[in-house]
This record gives sequence, C-alpha cells and structure tokens, in this order.
Amino acid sequence: MNGQRPRAVFIADAAALDFLNSIATPVDVPVDSIRDGQGFADWLEQAELVPSDVLKTFRDEALPGELDSVAAQARSLREWFRTFVKDHKGRSLPAKALQELGPLTRLLERDERFSQIVAHSHGDGVSGLELRETRRWRSAESLLLPIGEQLAKFVCDEDFTHVKACEGHACTLMFADHTRGHARRWCSMGICGNRAKQSAHRERMKTAQGRASR
Repeated sequence: MNGQRPRAVFIADAAALDFLNSIATPVDVPVDSIRDGQGFADWLEQAELVPSDVLKTFRDEALPGELDSVAAQARSLREWFRTFVKDHKGRSLPAKALQELGPLTRLLERDERFSQIVAHSHGDGVSGLELRETRRWRSAESLLLPIGEQLAKFVCDEDFTHVKACEGHACTLMFADHTRGHARRWCSMGICGNRAKQSAHRERMKTAQGRASR
C-alpha cells in the first residue's frame, strides 16, 4: 500500500464496537489499526474522538516510546472489553454486570473534564458565545479517556440484545443492530454478505450437479 496504513473499519454503528473492530481480518490476515503509537493516534483521529490539534501535539512532543506504551494499554483495554461484550451480547445487560467493569471504572476516574465559554462563529457570519465541554490532556495516557467515555456510554445506553457478531466465515467484526426488525447479519452486505451469497450459490450448484449425475 505504498507505506500507507489501511484505514480503520467503522461499520459497527457504535463507537465502542468500532474500537473492538480496530483489529479485524478483512481477508485472511488480522490487521491491527492500533498496533503502535502512530497507528493509535491515526485511529483516534479517524474515529474523531480526539481533536486533531491535540493529536498533533502528542505526535510532535511525546517522548520516544510514549505513544507506543499507550497503544499497548489501548490494546489491553480493547481485549478486556471484547471479553465483556462477548459474554453479554444477545441478551439484556443485568445490573450485576457492574461488578465486571472495574478496569473501565478506574479509567473513568482519571478523567478531567470541564466546561469553558468560547467564542463561536456561525456560517452566516454571526458570532456569539458557546459553553463547550472539554478535557485536560495532561499526558499521552489521557488519550485513553475518550475511549473510556464511549465504552461507558455503550454499557449504559446500548441494548445488548442487539449486539451481534458478523456471521461471515472467519470475520471478527461486531456491530449493534439498529436496523428495523433487527435482522442484520453481516458487517457489510458488500463483503461478508456477498461472500455468503456466493457460497450458498456454489453449494446449490454442487447439489444440483450431484443430483444430475445420479
């Protein structure tokens, strides 16, 4: 790919599951979007979880290996949350699940969010003031905080009965099924859905040929 990293996958209809899908197997080999610090910063930017100017500061000023270390923490958080989601998907999340959320609770406790008044310009040229919520980015580890926020929102707001894994062969992607009737089966109809149709067609042809040869 001429040295360029592959773009991350955002098909889950839920930011928390997009985080789980930051490692995926689009063909045969797993591709990890956050395998290192640069990849982690790129993924956060693509996911629009951290302002670009904040990421630029960390890219320019982080100590050697600092972003790589945070990326490793992100991968650990990802796999812990994957286990939690897999254990509970397909049924309502009980209140007692709170007992399993220790790692997420400890991450949320580190957050430093605050509100500030900022000048705001509208497209029609009219300017005014706006109350905007932001956070202090004290260290590279603070890049984990917006992920923790999305995981917490997902746990509290998502109906886990609609959390699914793609039915595609060897596909590892997960999604929240917000379709009418909740009949979604694939990460993408153009990829796994199409492969399933082709596989079913081949099986039908094989069966028909077997019957014809008798």
